[in-house]
Amino acid sequence: MIGTRLIVSMLLAWVALAGCGASGEPATSTKTNSETGIVAPQPPERLRAQVLETLPHDTNAFTQGYEIAHGVLYESTGRVGRSWVRAVDITTGKETARVALPPPLFGEGITVVEDSLWQVTWQNGVAIRRDADTLAERDRVEYSGEGWGLCHQPEQERLVMSDGSDTLTFRDPETFAEIGSVRVRSSGERVDRLNELECVNGTVYANVWQTDTILRIDVADGAVTGRIDASGLLEPSEQATADVLNGIAAIPGSEYFFLTGKLWPKTFRVRFVPQP
Repeated sequence: MIGTRLIVSMLLAWVALAGCGASGEPATSTKTNSETGIVAPQPPERLRAQVLETLPHDTNAFTQGYEIAHGVLYESTGRVGRSWVRAVDITTGKETARVALPPPLFGEGITVVEDSLWQVTWQNGVAIRRDADTLAERDRVEYSGEGWGLCHQPEQERLVMSDGSDTLTFRDPETFAEIGSVRVRSSGERVDRLNELECVNGTVYANVWQTDTILRIDVADGAVTGRIDASGLLEPSEQATADVLNGIAAIPGSEYFFLTGKLWPKTFRVRFVPQP
């Protein structure tokens, strides 16, 4: 797991030396034909995950949610009877809290809203609001359908949630009530299996389940503005005992991200750059 003082010091140095914001602002998603006036969808920008640093990751973590907020790295995991959520203080590298989910709950995505942490469950129809410091449960809310990924857009005052389909659902950050939705399209074609989410500067990053693809999405209209190739991060021998990519955590105040996956032995500090 990420937890040594050395790794923490490196993380703090990256943040201090970083630029003024995360990369990947949405590109224009449509193009108008000057003769017909028809607006055609633009193909997404092609990007790749450029590895800048390789760090250890807990191979027992069936990662479902990954986020950095308030100087804390949060991680949630899945599987019935083995789901948990934990908090690691990035200034000390110390795990400050860990809470297990009792069966039959299957943990999924998480996100932090001020002093609370929301956690969704896969097929249990339950969202849990926790204290962001202690991870103690504060409240439970029921919802319909499955829960996969979750992130917070503070500027829009909403949560964004995925359920494995092509639809992202917007939810009230206080009540978890549904307040809207958008369908995701890439060059006009639907994109489903949207999984772990990360909200950055009004943009949503979503990994496509069972692939090494991360999508950059303009949730104003659901257009995919970037398609990121995150393949080849693990060695073949490592991949043989690991599961799929499923962890995206933006490093605040920088252009960098942490990427990891279910049962992965490593976390990668990356940035998203144009493909050659």
